[in-house]
Amino acid sequence: MNNRKRQVLVVARRLFAEKGFTATSVQDILDASQISKGTFYNYFTSKNECLMAMLEYAHEEATIKRRELLIGQDIRDKNILAEQIVVRMHVNRAHNLLPIYESVFNSGDQVLKSFIVKHHFMEISWLTERLVDVYGEEAQTYAPDCAVILMGMMQHLIHFWNASSTEKIDIQRLAQFTTRRIDAIISDMMEKSDTLLGAGLFDNLQSTDETKLDEKTMLITQLTRFLEQFKNDSMPSDVQYTQFLLDEIRSAQPRVFILETVTRSFHETFSDTNFESDAREIVTYLWKFIDTLKKDE
Repeated sequence: MNNRKRQVLVVARRLFAEKGFTATSVQDILDASQISKGTFYNYFTSKNECLMAMLEYAHEEATIKRRELLIGQDIRDKNILAEQIVVRMHVNRAHNLLPIYESVFNSGDQVLKSFIVKHHFMEISWLTERLVDVYGEEAQTYAPDCAVILMGMMQHLIHFWNASSTEKIDIQRLAQFTTRRIDAIISDMMEKSDTLLGAGLFDNLQSTDETKLDEKTMLITQLTRFLEQFKNDSMPSDVQYTQFLLDEIRSAQPRVFILETVTRSFHETFSDTNFESDAREIVTYLWKFIDTLKKDE
């Protein structure tokens, strides 16, 4: 994604939040962005696709930040889990997405609703996996229920707080409070073998060996193309990180701890540069690939 396209997304996001998704026209975006209709449709096939790209961008940002929080940390640490939960809330606030979500649900657009529901499903799936990390494999059957319960508690506590207080809720404190409540809930569920949703609810989202192979092939292709941009450029550190990742992924047994460290450095190196969007897409897939490798260790 080039800088111009990213700027159009920024403008569209502001308009969607201020006017509502339905009330904002493509022409409004063109006028505010000062681009032609042809340029817009070169970037997006429709206003819907523009919104989807915006939400995907925020999802990628949250995914990367969450994964970086785990580098060198104990996956069972509940404080890290709370911090990861807060990341998504910070991203939603930073991108002003909450009024956009409301606008979409009020629009009656079933395609967009399905898209948002899919992302919500992915969020619950991520939280389910993290609860298993924290509470162990014995919690596998009960984690989906607890993920839904935890998110429900947070949502309703936020609604009640906003309705009864003029102060902003401390979302870090909220995340820690709700994760502590899960301690008692999940222990009781395991003790009584009591579950509603059960394990296997998100099996269709789990990586397979074939998926891992596809991810590896795709990453090699992406990094190779990315590296080609620097053939005539004197940016040794940037080239070094990219080439190292490419060589490590190509190896028969990629080293997870090395990939984790270099992936973060790669991400930081290209932040606030013309290559940021392309690098971020690569980093998103890198973390998925790394997590797949860790499951096989």
